[in-house]
Amino acid sequence: MADEFGLSVRTLSRDLDELSVLGVPIYSVQGRGGGYRLLQERMLPPISFTESEAIAIFFACQSLNDFSSLPFGDGAAAAIHKFYHYLPADIKEQIDRLKDRVMIHNSFRPMSANILQTLMQAVMVRQVVTVHYRSSTGSSQRDIQPIGLYASSGYWYCPAYCFTQDDIRQFRVDRMTAASLNKSIAIREDIAVKTLKNKPVTSGWEMKEFKVQLTSKGVWQLETDTRLGPFIHKNKDGSGSVEIEIPAADIAFYSNYVWRLGEEATIISPTEAVQWTLERIEAMKRRYT
Repeated sequence: MADEFGLSVRTLSRDLDELSVLGVPIYSVQGRGGGYRLLQERMLPPISFTESEAIAIFFACQSLNDFSSLPFGDGAAAAIHKFYHYLPADIKEQIDRLKDRVMIHNSFRPMSANILQTLMQAVMVRQVVTVHYRSSTGSSQRDIQPIGLYASSGYWYCPAYCFTQDDIRQFRVDRMTAASLNKSIAIREDIAVKTLKNKPVTSGWEMKEFKVQLTSKGVWQLETDTRLGPFIHKNKDGSGSVEIEIPAADIAFYSNYVWRLGEEATIISPTEAVQWTLERIEAMKRRYT
């Protein structure tokens, strides 16, 4: 660097020392092939929390325990262990009294932690991912540009632009059997600026109104459901309905989701969901006749 920029080695060494003091994660390697390098992760300065903040953070991390895999690797478990270790003894006692008495439950769904981490890394470093994906039509290789990751009912989902289909699609991470960063494909800048809050506009994200009528028992069964419960509209007699916009690609998933309620639920729209249910009924009739 001294030769490149016409500076003295002493000047560069002083600048590197100053950067290190400012918190830039620089370290030196001695011997042949040595030099100055950057740490992949740096230590953050101490942060002060109130007692209520400390308890809230502890149980927020605890809520991740039911997930079989997380995109953070062992970071969440290591962070909560370190966090708990340095808490005052009286706060530890309060938290210990709440353990197994305050829980945020998520359904346990097995999936690969490495694939989750690869997808999250792709979002952070703005790269394309090559995945092997299992669908109802078989297995295929896709090049995708992830928009983000979100969890629902224990499953992790990855909305992404699919270079293979030239469209935005929603992928279930547990259906991916392999994932690797692909530097040979340039990202699309119009996709890179999207977030999970952007309303989908392409055909893969075409939205449909999903409407279901519920008996009073159906309302009771869905009230605590994290996916459809918040969208229940109750009637005075205890019955109700659900109205929610869903991606067109997920019609079969939502239809099957409601199927478990049996006669306590009637799908009103979209017509594709009604047709899916009728075909399912006919298939069941053939099985038992």
